[in-house]
Amino acid sequence: MKRTLMMVGMLAVSAFASQAAMANADLAKAKNCMACHAVASKLVGPAYKDVAAKYAGQKDAEAKLVAKVMKGGSGTWGAIPMPANPQVTEAEAKTLVKWVLAQK
Repeated sequence: MKRTLMMVGMLAVSAFASQAAMANADLAKAKNCMACHAVASKLVGPAYKDVAAKYAGQKDAEAKLVAKVMKGGSGTWGAIPMPANPQVTEAEAKTLVKWVLAQK
């Protein structure tokens, strides 16, 4: 019985994690992030998996990237600047950045 409950709990957590990942991908689409970025390949901007690799292990990565999402930035990935995104709230930026940093 305990084993069955444990398995059900693990499946529920897994399903929730999958839904959260999908919800964050949907948020990225809704906020037009996917017009310039993709998860696995470079478009106008870097692939999200490349962003995650570059910032892996950096304690201040989330704060840096939230600021870049909100205010824009340039020079980190080449000559094409990332514009500011006034349509993205700070809470949405944090959600998006956590999702980006989780990409492998």
